[in-house]
Amino acid sequence: METGVTCYARGAFLPTSVSSQHSTALVSPPSISPSFSSKSLRSSSLFGESLRVVPRSSLKVSRTKNSSLVTRCEVGDSLEEFLTKATPDKGLIRLMMCMGEALRTIAFKVRTASCGGTACVNSFGDEQLAVDMVANQLLFEALNYSHFCKHACSEEVPDLQDMGGPVEGGFSVAFDPLDGSSIVDTNFTVGTIFGVWPGDKLTGVTGRDQVAAAMGIYGPRTTYVLALKDIPGTHEFLLLDEGKWQHVKDTTEIGEGKLFSPGNLRATFDNPDYDKLINYYVREKYTLRYTGGMVPDVNQIIVKEKGIFTNVTSPSSKAKLRLLFEVAPLGFLIEKAGGFSSDGTQSVLDKVINNLDERTQVAYGSKNEIIRFEETLYGSSRLKAGVPVGAAV
Repeated sequence: METGVTCYARGAFLPTSVSSQHSTALVSPPSISPSFSSKSLRSSSLFGESLRVVPRSSLKVSRTKNSSLVTRCEVGDSLEEFLTKATPDKGLIRLMMCMGEALRTIAFKVRTASCGGTACVNSFGDEQLAVDMVANQLLFEALNYSHFCKHACSEEVPDLQDMGGPVEGGFSVAFDPLDGSSIVDTNFTVGTIFGVWPGDKLTGVTGRDQVAAAMGIYGPRTTYVLALKDIPGTHEFLLLDEGKWQHVKDTTEIGEGKLFSPGNLRATFDNPDYDKLINYYVREKYTLRYTGGMVPDVNQIIVKEKGIFTNVTSPSSKAKLRLLFEVAPLGFLIEKAGGFSSDGTQSVLDKVINNLDERTQVAYGSKNEIIRFEETLYGSSRLKAGVPVGAAV
C-alpha cells in the first residue's frame, strides 16, 4: 500500500474492537478558535504510523487530463481502488481517504454518545465534549494529516484555519461536522457534509468550482457518499464490518417520483407561494419523507433516485442554511447524480460565496420538480428556457 496516496492505518480499524483505544488514545488538541493553528494538532491514533511516516516533501501532486481511468471504476471497489481509478490527483485521493477515516470514527462516536439533558457527549482524549465538537476536532485532524489542505473552515468555527498544506496543488475544505446534532438523542440519522475547493480560497468562488463534495451518513447503515469533478455520477460507499469502505451504488439520474421533503414549513404562514406548493404535494398524494435532518432528507433523493427537498424563506422566517457549508456541497452531489438545484432563480452551484456565513433558500430534486418549484415561487423557470444546467457543464 502506498502511504503517499492513502491514509489507511495499518491493520483493521473496527469500532467494535478498538473503542477503548479510541476513547483514550486520541490526543485532544486545544479548543479550535479563531487563533487555532494546525501546528497544535499532535499525533493521533486515528491515522496511525502509516500517515506519520510520510514526509510532506515526498507527497507529489499529479494533475493530468487523462480521463481513461474513469471507465474502470466499478461497484465493489474499495474506496482506495475507486479513487485511484477516478482521479490522477494523488493529493485529492489522500484528502478524501483521510476524510473517510474521520467519518468512520465519527460514526462510532455518534453511535456511542451519552445523551442526557440538552447535550450528547463523547470522549476526545481525556475530555468529554459535545458530540458535534468531537466530530469537528476529528475533521480538522484529518485535514491536517492529509498534508494537502491549505485552509479549512467549519460551521462550528466559521473562520479560515491555516492547515499548512500547499496553495499550488492543495485544497481548501468547508464542512458541517455534524448536521442534525440536535436529533442525535432521538436516534435519528445525522451526518457530515463537506466541500473541497482547489487552492486557498473559500470566498469569491462558486459551488461549481468544487473538485469534490461528500457527506457521511450515520444511520442504520454508515455510508460515505461522494462526487468528484472528473468522474460522472455520485457514488455511495458502505462501511463494512471489517472497517473498510466498499463502493455499493452509482447514481447518474434523478427521475420523477412523488416523494417530498419540505423544510421550514413555518414559512408557509406568510409565503403564500410556498403554501401553494406544499398544498400541491398534498393534493397530488406525494409521499412525505422528512426527518428534520438535511443529510438524510437530501440523501434519499440520491438513493431513491426521485423526489424533492425544499427549504424556503419568508418575511418572518429567514434563511438558515449556509451556502458554503451545506447548500453548495449538497448541490454538487445532487447535480452530479443527475438532479437539479435551485435558489428560486438559479442553480445553487452558480451562486458566488461572498462570505463564510452566507445563507440561502434551496430546493433539490428532479428536473420537473425544480421547474415546478421555480414556477410556483417566481412565475417562471430557467430550465424551460434552454439554460445549461448540471454539475457537468
